[in-house]
Formats: sequence, structure tokens, C-alpha cells
Amino acid sequence: MEFKHVLMILGVIILTLAPLIMYSGLGEDEGYFGGADGAAGDLIMEISPNYEPWFQPFWEPPSGEIESLLFALQAAIGAIIIGYFFGYNKAKYDAKNQ
Repeated sequence: MEFKHVLMILGVIILTLAPLIMYSGLGEDEGYFGGADGAAGDLIMEISPNYEPWFQPFWEPPSGEIESLLFALQAAIGAIIIGYFFGYNKAKYDAKNQ
């Protein structure tokens, strides 16, 4: 393995771990990297304590892990669709230019 590859891998590791180490322990409930939904709800209640939501979710996942799984599944499906689109167009372009 070349030296530049080792440096790139170390750079990726450092860029991944640095924020997690720098901000570990901040925040009480959701940590520093909490979601925007909870922060928005807290801010709305702070601005207008009498606010009534228009509707409630018809289903809530039984745990945070299931919610994360569904979010990752949604992202994976989107990536597959986008990858298929780019691959299909690349193959069509290559076939046309042969």
C-alpha cells in the first residue's frame, strides 16, 4: 500500500473521530448531534406554550433503533434509485458512442 493511501485512510479516520471526541458529553438528552425535530418542538413550545399540534403521527416506531433502521432503509433505497439512474445513463451513453 502506498504512503499516500495510508495518509488518506488516517485522514478519514481523524475526520470521523474528531467531532465525536470533541463533542462527547455535551447535551443531556440527545447529545450534541441530536435531531432537528426535537429541537424544533422545544423551540415552538418556548415561543408559544399554548400551541396545539395539528395532528399526531399515526404510528411511532417502538424504539429508536427501529426508527434508525427505517431511516437507513429509506436512504439506501434512494441511493439505489440514484445509482441505477446514473448507471443506466452511463451505459446508454457508452453504447451510443461505440
